[in-house]
Amino acid sequence: MARLWRCVAAFMGATGVAMGAVAAHLPAERFGLPDGRTIVQSAVQMQMWHTLALLALGLGCLRPSRLTVLAGCGFVLGMLIFCGALYVTAFWGRHLGSVAPTGGSILILSWCLLGVSFLRHG
Repeated sequence: MARLWRCVAAFMGATGVAMGAVAAHLPAERFGLPDGRTIVQSAVQMQMWHTLALLALGLGCLRPSRLTVLAGCGFVLGMLIFCGALYVTAFWGRHLGSVAPTGGSILILSWCLLGVSFLRHG
């Protein structure tokens, strides 16, 4: 599991940097909303912080507990849902309803699971 987290973190980091470059250099009229650039920047920031968390899990947990595995998988799923929804909103101007809040909730839950895991397993 740790190896998978490291691999996913590497690719999420690469796509985060790429999306940051897109946000910095894409002409404003190419975004789907007037504040599209800001939305992408928010998604990139969230993606990169959670990429670092996933990388830390991959480097630090050689034998992860069940709770740690759930937290790591939640980081991946939450990033895909939350950041993906923000990218769609920014580039196509389509709000996907409660998709981004669902992804954000998964990220919050994942942090809570990680905390409980640390309390239980050190």
